Amino acid sequence: MISTLLIAAAAAAAAAAATPIGNDYSLAQNWLCRPGRRDACTVNTDITAIAADGTIAVHKSTKARDPKADCFYVYPTLSYDEGGNSDMVANDEERRVIETQFARFGETCRTFAPIYRSVTVSALRALLIGKPIPADRELNYTDVRDAWRHYLATDNQGRPFVLIGHSQGSGLLKRLVAEEIDGKPTQKLMLSAMLAGTNILVARGEDLGGDFKTTPLCRKSDQTGCVLAWATFREASPPPANARFGRTDFADRDVACTNPAKLSGGSVPLQAVLPKQSIGADMAVSPASWTSDQRLITTGHVSVPGLYSGQCVSVDGANYLAVRLSEGLPNGRVLDPGGDLKFGPMIAKDWGLHLLDINIVQQDMVDLIGFQLSAWEKSKP
Repeated sequence: MISTLLIAAAAAAAAAAATPIGNDYSLAQNWLCRPGRRDACTVNTDITAIAADGTIAVHKSTKARDPKADCFYVYPTLSYDEGGNSDMVANDEERRVIETQFARFGETCRTFAPIYRSVTVSALRALLIGKPIPADRELNYTDVRDAWRHYLATDNQGRPFVLIGHSQGSGLLKRLVAEEIDGKPTQKLMLSAMLAGTNILVARGEDLGGDFKTTPLCRKSDQTGCVLAWATFREASPPPANARFGRTDFADRDVACTNPAKLSGGSVPLQAVLPKQSIGADMAVSPASWTSDQRLITTGHVSVPGLYSGQCVSVDGANYLAVRLSEGLPNGRVLDPGGDLKFGPMIAKDWGLHLLDINIVQQDMVDLIGFQLSAWEKSKP
């Protein structure tokens, strides 16, 4: 009897040890961004605009004093922690991606960004070379879900919100929408979910019928309670047969594409806001100089008016945001800031411009939130 109890106790202890302890998101240390404090989102987000002829002008960025909406952001795969999942300590890469992808949304939102135990770059690289290392692919989601539930319970108070994610972060938010928001009362508060760099599936030729039951794709700037999704490829280099984004094996499904710059479709200039320098190895733009005369750029963000245009297209079974670069001037600004994912000298064409999914339409995303908020406020009883 005693031995049986000991065996049972040992088994219970082993099971408990194998189950990770949840994070307490009431603790400030578990957030990269929260309102009313100095943190990763309170960095300077001024922009240097570089015209085609190389002329520069600095535009000041102003945080909203009394924002009426909230933005909840989940960052992509970027941790260089060893092992399959990151720890809960924010390193330079987490803080820099906030500056690059999310901090500017403080112009229109209260900003929320939890730290979570993400699947790491180490795990991704190991998987790509066929030598996977253990990674808990449920832990990252439960962290994001717990942070979301804490936000709803303590911070939301009936406020409209936007979900913003990229890559791994978008994949986690896709599941969050499906399990926590889709068809539930909370959906009425959602302006949109902006899910860049992941595959959202819809019924062939429709805006619903795939990953979500009641949450459609956004097709108008004044539409709310909807989803945006896109994966970015160069117009001259469409998704190959082995592309990681833009393609699906389901014959009755399409991969969604909604261009934040023009939800109704068609080609339009893209309001890109790019990081001045890379946020990590092969993780952002990396021009040797932004201008032919090597002008000093003093801000962390750069805009390139007129350089990019894009539209959602369907080519050879792939749906994606096709991006075109203007020809530019040979003695003005940089003709192509880069953004391709590389493994050594080789461009990974199956990834497209994945690294720029958010930045290439960042100002369009910020502007769209304003339109959606205005529509939401007008629709309130």
